[in-house]
Amino acid sequence: MKINKYFLCGLAFAGVGLLASCSDELETQPTNSVSGTQVFENAEHAEAAINGAYRFLYTAGWSSGWGTQNCGQTAIQLFADLMAEDHLMNEQGQGWFYEDYRLNVHGDYAGKAGRSYSVWNFYYTIISNLNYILANDGKLEGDPDLVNSLMGQAYAFRAFCYFYLIQLYQQTYVGHENAPGVPLYTEPTVAGTEGKPRGTVQGVYDQINADLTEAVNRLKGLKQSHISHIDYYVAKGFQARVFLVQHKYKEAAEAAEEALAKPGLSLVKIDALGGNNSVKTADVMWGLEISKDQTSGYAGFFSHMDADAKGMYGSKARQCISSGLYNLLSNTDERKMKWFRGKLEKNEQGNSKVSYCQLKFKMADYTTWTGDYLLMRAEEMVLIKAEAECHLKKFDLARNTIKQLGMLRDANYEAILSQRESSETYNSNTNASVRTLMEEILLQRRVELWGEAGRIFDLQRLALGYDRKYVGSNHSETVQTKNTGVASPLFIFPLPQSEIDGNEHISSSDNNPIVR
Repeated sequence: MKINKYFLCGLAFAGVGLLASCSDELETQPTNSVSGTQVFENAEHAEAAINGAYRFLYTAGWSSGWGTQNCGQTAIQLFADLMAEDHLMNEQGQGWFYEDYRLNVHGDYAGKAGRSYSVWNFYYTIISNLNYILANDGKLEGDPDLVNSLMGQAYAFRAFCYFYLIQLYQQTYVGHENAPGVPLYTEPTVAGTEGKPRGTVQGVYDQINADLTEAVNRLKGLKQSHISHIDYYVAKGFQARVFLVQHKYKEAAEAAEEALAKPGLSLVKIDALGGNNSVKTADVMWGLEISKDQTSGYAGFFSHMDADAKGMYGSKARQCISSGLYNLLSNTDERKMKWFRGKLEKNEQGNSKVSYCQLKFKMADYTTWTGDYLLMRAEEMVLIKAEAECHLKKFDLARNTIKQLGMLRDANYEAILSQRESSETYNSNTNASVRTLMEEILLQRRVELWGEAGRIFDLQRLALGYDRKYVGSNHSETVQTKNTGVASPLFIFPLPQSEIDGNEHISSSDNNPIVR
């Protein structure tokens, strides 16, 4: 790819009015309006630049159309959930996110409105901005702690972006190490910069791990300046996620445990979580605090999720839990009672009073359409640690770890846990009843991180497929004609045609399978 695909907004570097004059289409050449020396003459200017990169995470406009569903990081987490079996849309609405749910987005790879282009553009835009920051490593003047913090954040943030890219554009790490990866850019790019080849999955993970190692070394001992900024503990959380995908379970457990050591961090009860819309909750490690002047309106996560937000898309195309997952939960589980509606005698229109509708995610303020976006919670680290310990056959440790979370969600959890066989095995049928300790841990992950972690990624790393057509299924799309088996090509995206056209090192024959 020629790097004129990658958008660099001069205002992001200037740190003023971040996206005020940036093209909605984001199909522009890198700016030459602000020189690197001017922007990065000191740490304070570089800090403004990285703040701009964080702002991208909750900004819409990454495609030439359908911008309402291409609204940043939470949109990606949402569609990655809908592509699997635990999350569904009760109605089609105007089609936003519904085509993801139908596994019907591959055909859009040729244009600039669909998933292939918008996701590619989103992450590579952020990476391109971060590379300009990292190119000044060792050159910035200013407080040494601030410089280390900025560089550590940039390394971790870049790893975060590549981690999502490699999961969305190629099958999981284990068993596919030598498969084509995604192009790696670690230096600033300008219009006309020669594109990179796809390389390998292994090469991408090597870069991710190298970036995270550098990040934790830079960030250790430094204070998180704001909950929206990556700190040492968030970077350890990233490592835990990556190691889990790589099946490096010892390292995953250790990284998750270290992440949980963050001062002031604690697991919380359901009532304290409210509508999962506040970064001030004690379990939040990393989140985006959204003020009323930063809300995305219709192009926002809660606008799509909250069925009680009048006039919003979520009230017309309601997000629901699958009856299969719902029925696996204990009747004493508070999440079953407070996060989701069960089977209703009468379904209404235009609100959450429809069978199995989600209540987990609610706007914090209906007058301003606001709510914070939570990107990492302590509960996820507990789940990673428990799963990793179980994979390692450290069953007593795994029981104690998962019990920390389970007891906060279900008063009867100790009795439930005692019934689980100490085994690291799990059923290939994700609708089956829970028998082993591993199945229990995975069930807890499915419900606790419903709507926020992207279930399709778990299916990939666990070598699982799924079936939406079962007795009592409430799925509006069962996708029976689609391949939902292990490592289905529908679980990942084709590279966008614009990449193939613009990158002399990637041809049509290098693309992923395109399934219509």
